[in-house]
Amino acid sequence: MNGQRKHNFNPGPAALPLEVLEEAQEAFVEYGGLGMSMMEVSHRSKVYEQVHEQTQTLLLELLGLPRSYRVLFMGGGASAQFALVPMNLLAEGRSGVYLLSGSFAEKAYQEALTVGDAVVASSTKAQGWRALPQTEGLRIPENAAYVHITTNNTIEGSQFRSFPELGGEVPLIGDMTSDLLGREIDLTRFGLIYAGAQKNLGPAGVTAVILREDLLDQASGRIPAIFRYATFAESGSLYNTPPVHSVYMVHLVLKWVQHQGGVAAMERRNVRKAQRIYEAIDASGGFYQGIIEKEDRSIMNMTWRLTSEELTRRFIEESEHHGFDGLAGHRSVGGLRASAYNAVTEDSCRALADFMTDFQKRYG
Repeated sequence: MNGQRKHNFNPGPAALPLEVLEEAQEAFVEYGGLGMSMMEVSHRSKVYEQVHEQTQTLLLELLGLPRSYRVLFMGGGASAQFALVPMNLLAEGRSGVYLLSGSFAEKAYQEALTVGDAVVASSTKAQGWRALPQTEGLRIPENAAYVHITTNNTIEGSQFRSFPELGGEVPLIGDMTSDLLGREIDLTRFGLIYAGAQKNLGPAGVTAVILREDLLDQASGRIPAIFRYATFAESGSLYNTPPVHSVYMVHLVLKWVQHQGGVAAMERRNVRKAQRIYEAIDASGGFYQGIIEKEDRSIMNMTWRLTSEELTRRFIEESEHHGFDGLAGHRSVGGLRASAYNAVTEDSCRALADFMTDFQKRYG
C-alpha cells in the first residue's frame, strides 16, 4: 500500500477494515480462478449463489437470530425502507406508530404518511433532538400495525439503550443503519430490522432487511412485486440482479467481524473508542460542548460544538491537514461529528482525542 491512510470518520460511506480492502483487492480482477472479477459474475452462477447464501447465514449467526428470521438484500438504502415498511405492513384501518428521535426518524414517519395512517407515540423534536423520547409508558393505539424506532441517530449522535415493551402482537421495527453489528442487542424483540450497508456492514449499494417469517404472511400483496418483502424472501433475494460486488464485500466484512470476536468484541472496542472522544469533550471546560444529553450519547456518532463558527471552520481545516477526514457535522445541524464505526481503529480515536486536546491548548 502506497501512501498513508487517513483517519476516516465519515458518517457513510464510511471506513472499511483495511484487511477487507486488501483481501478484496487481491480478488478484484479475478475471483477464485474464474478468469473474471466478482463484479462480472452472474448472480445466477453457483459461485455467487454460494457467497450470497453464506452472507445471509453469517449475518443471522453474528446477530444471534434463529432461522425463523429471513435476510433480504434489497436496494434503495434505508430511505427506501421508510416507504417499504408501511407499504408492506400498514394495512387499511391500521396505524404505523413512530418514535421521533432525530431527522431520519422523522423522515420515516413522513414517508409513512404518504402510504397510510401514521401517528407519533413520542417525540423530542421540540427539544432540538438533544435527548431521546421515553420508551416506557407509550400509548400504543389498538389498531397499531407496528411501532418504528430509529435505534441510533446518525446526524444528532444519540442512541437508544432501551426499547418499547410491546408484547407479542405488535411488531417492533428498527432502523439500525448506523449501529447494527456495533453493539449487542436482543434482536428477537424486533419483528423487522433494516440497515443500509455503508456504516458497519460494507460499502453502499445494498440494504439488509431482516424480518420474522410470520410478517411475510401479513405483508400486502397489493403493491408491485419488486417492493414486496415476500418476493425477495421467496427468491432468496435473487428476484432481480442484486448488487453482486457489494454483497461480496458485506460477506468479507462479516467474516472480519467474526474473526474479531463477534459483536460483543465490537461493542467493547466501540465503547473504548467513544469514551476517548467524550473524555476530550467533557474535560475541555466548555471549549467543546456536547450536543446530546450524556445518558443518550451514541457510541457510533459523537457530536459536539465549539464556541464559534470561526473556531469550527479552523478545527475542520486543521484536522484535515493532520490526516483526519469527515469531521464536519451534518449540514442540517452544523458543529462537529466523529463517526467511529466498527472499522475505525482505536488508534484513530486516540489520535483524534489528542488532536482535540492540542487544538484546545492552542486556541482555548
